Amino acid sequence: MMTDVPIRDAATVILLRDGAEGPRVLMGQRGRSAVFMPGKFVFPGGAVDAEDFASSVALDVETLRRLSAEASPELASALVTAAVRELREETGLLLKETREAEFIFRAITPPGRPRRFDARFFLIKAEDIANDPDDFSRAEDELSLLQWVTLEGARAFDLPFVTRVVLAEVEAALHKNMPPDHVPFFDHREAVGKIRALI
Repeated sequence: MMTDVPIRDAATVILLRDGAEGPRVLMGQRGRSAVFMPGKFVFPGGAVDAEDFASSVALDVETLRRLSAEASPELASALVTAAVRELREETGLLLKETREAEFIFRAITPPGRPRRFDARFFLIKAEDIANDPDDFSRAEDELSLLQWVTLEGARAFDLPFVTRVVLAEVEAALHKNMPPDHVPFFDHREAVGKIRALI
């Protein structure tokens, strides 16, 4: 029987780009030998590291308010720092301003998985990237097949369940042409998960 593992704070980036066929998001495929979600297509992201707490970054006022509902100011800053770092490491893309990261979703990995994360999802627009959004030459090797894909096209990929939920939330917000009025939280600390609004 698998012993449950600690839940680590994590940050995920939903990079959004306008296109002729509609909005697109950046996704890549995890290695098939990866311990966590092998072979799945995911957004860039990963666990918060100790060094992410080393410096404080500027946050959007609304993002800070939403993160602070259940996170200290130090953790809020570290989460955005981790999001920017993971984006750089996994795609080679650089964010112009940390204020552009918008907190839109939170999810905790269910029990029984080899790794568990308390992941906060940040929406960032491609226009806020400092370098060429099609140049992944500086990316490390954690994700392969990095590509911009329409929201509809992404659904054809082998996706984790939570990624499908997040895509639906993004699409709903875009349809209303406004940010969501609350942050959905897929709280799966226990065996039976529940979705509630953070704020």
